[in-house]
Amino acid sequence: MRKSLNIENNMQSLDVVTYGEAMALFVATDTGDLCDVTTFVKRAAGAELNVAIGLARLGFKVGWASRVGRDSFGRFVLKTLADENIDTGAVAIDDRYRTGFQLKSRCDDGSDPQIEYFRKGSAASHLSLADYKPEYFGAARHLHLSGVAPAISETSFELALHLAQEMRAAGKTISFDPNLRPMLWSSREVMVERLNKLASYGDWIMPGLEEGRILTGLDSPREIADFYLSGGAKKVVIKLGEKGAYVRTAECEITVPATQVPKVIDTVGAGDGFAVGIISALLEGRDLAFAVGRGNRIGGMAIQVIGDSEGLPTRARLDQEELIAL
Repeated sequence: MRKSLNIENNMQSLDVVTYGEAMALFVATDTGDLCDVTTFVKRAAGAELNVAIGLARLGFKVGWASRVGRDSFGRFVLKTLADENIDTGAVAIDDRYRTGFQLKSRCDDGSDPQIEYFRKGSAASHLSLADYKPEYFGAARHLHLSGVAPAISETSFELALHLAQEMRAAGKTISFDPNLRPMLWSSREVMVERLNKLASYGDWIMPGLEEGRILTGLDSPREIADFYLSGGAKKVVIKLGEKGAYVRTAECEITVPATQVPKVIDTVGAGDGFAVGIISALLEGRDLAFAVGRGNRIGGMAIQVIGDSEGLPTRARLDQEELIAL
């Protein structure tokens, strides 16, 4: 038996809706191998959740759909959503399955942290077409998808594909970040086929360069962008790391330089921050070059602090940073 919890039923005015798995995240307080760490700080984590948090902090009305267990981790996720003013009208509380969690090592030198997941059979992995609420998703003007949630189960992929099809048919805009997680897929071939199928419904596609190479079999940013444009995308932004981002539409192509940061602390969440910048700016009617510049800027903020979403700015901070950048 599942029950839904709605702490803020503003679905008639949602700007963005997304869905995915959120887990309790335990971040080590000391550097070193996880087996040697004895103290952790608890956070909430998930690629789609990070994007939802980032957009909500910028003043957008955001809805997030998922399943959480009837357990302390599930309550913690819901409390995090409430604290961030994210609508949970499409979150179900599952009486059978538990909320997943993960352990993350502490890295403060810019290297990739060690992460261990405990998510198999989680409540969110049982997301399915039964969790589709047409009135909820249809009320939002934009859908954001990543490649993580569709990878956690067959039924979750079915939900993602249905969401993409329904929102496209309703004339809503769709952003898609492939966010590859090869270990979650049964094979590389299945991953490539399914993520490219989802991308075919997207308006704004945001792969990293290596992700684009894996998904298309092509090498250069231009070739990768053309692949997605020919599939129906309107805007393709390819993340180039320290080199910034390559941008291509049917009318133009540009490269936007990266934002320079004094020191990289924690790389996790950089791509989610980049997506927050792109989506927020385009929904505000800004041009693509500005949107990518904002994406680079927020991604740069995200990697200067420890934590997946801790570096995502408020609107006041972002306005200040953009004013300085003028």
